Amino acid sequence: MTIRVLRSRRVTRRVLSGIVTVGLAWMIACTTLPRQAAAQSSREAIDNTLPKIVKLFGAGGLKNLAAYGTGIIISPEGHIATVWSHVLDTEQLSVVLNDGRRFRAEVLGAEPQLDLAVLKLDAENLQLPYFDLADAVAAEPGTRVFGFSNMFKVATGDEPVSVLHGVIAARTKLTARRGRFEIPYAGPIYVVDAITNNSGAAGGAVTTREGRLLAVIGKELRNSDSNTWINYAIPIGELREAIEQIKTGNYTRPPEPTEQEAKPRRYSALDFGIVMVPDVISRTPAYIDALVPGSAAAEAGLQPDDLVLFVNDELIQSTRMLATELGRLEADDTLKLIVRRGDKLVSVELTVPKKATEPEK
Repeated sequence: MTIRVLRSRRVTRRVLSGIVTVGLAWMIACTTLPRQAAAQSSREAIDNTLPKIVKLFGAGGLKNLAAYGTGIIISPEGHIATVWSHVLDTEQLSVVLNDGRRFRAEVLGAEPQLDLAVLKLDAENLQLPYFDLADAVAAEPGTRVFGFSNMFKVATGDEPVSVLHGVIAARTKLTARRGRFEIPYAGPIYVVDAITNNSGAAGGAVTTREGRLLAVIGKELRNSDSNTWINYAIPIGELREAIEQIKTGNYTRPPEPTEQEAKPRRYSALDFGIVMVPDVISRTPAYIDALVPGSAAAEAGLQPDDLVLFVNDELIQSTRMLATELGRLEADDTLKLIVRRGDKLVSVELTVPKKATEPEK
């Protein structure tokens, strides 16, 4: 009887041991297989997204202005969406695809108020992989995302761009500045818990872990209130309509702010001793017509016929844009100008005077 009891206990222990082993194996499979499936899904999403990201090479290279950026392909014919920046201010704008092919591109149109530009590759019959803007989605805080961009120019040929993973931390309105200047876009953004906004990253894509397009990575900016760098992206929903209109050539820019809305425009070019050419058309180039003898601008070395290209790193397209940027200056700010003189770029710095010209009434 004793022997039978011992054998029964041994059998019971073996059965229990087998049950525990099977149970542990099942638990491991339940945790491991989903992780493997998720990793495989993420890998596929990255592989499918990389061919839709392009590297941009254009103007820059002076005074820490990067001569490269990122864009996303938005049509099989080679339309590209990116941010509006100084990189595009060249007739030799170059776009490099994921497979290393290089094309020239032209700027079809831009909307600085949205920090948006749309390009078109100078090629036909491309049939490229692209983001369908109609399939773009929105996201809530807590959504896990990927950020694709050519930050720090890690890719120049067929090398893949950088991929970061992070989380949508918040959806809020943008209150930010570049240097001392408030930027024009103040719409909704995604704040990303990842260091996405690096040099050259602007114009890249933020997607879900499944590869669906969410937003376009913005420029390097600081929060207006905390003076800290912001990692953010502009939702496609804020850009889609303007992108489609620019693609079709039907885009109409919002009206310029009225003089009353644009006030206070306290500082003007004349406060620095600069006389600009007459503003006779909507986009009169910002050429210097003359300099007041003995003025700060004259002593800094500016000359008649210099073309103002940048004011504190902001691209200037017309005398009106120059007037707008100068009107945002505060007393004792530093005014940095980059001008084109013949075939050369010249940089000068001026101190903003304490007293400005009274605005016209």
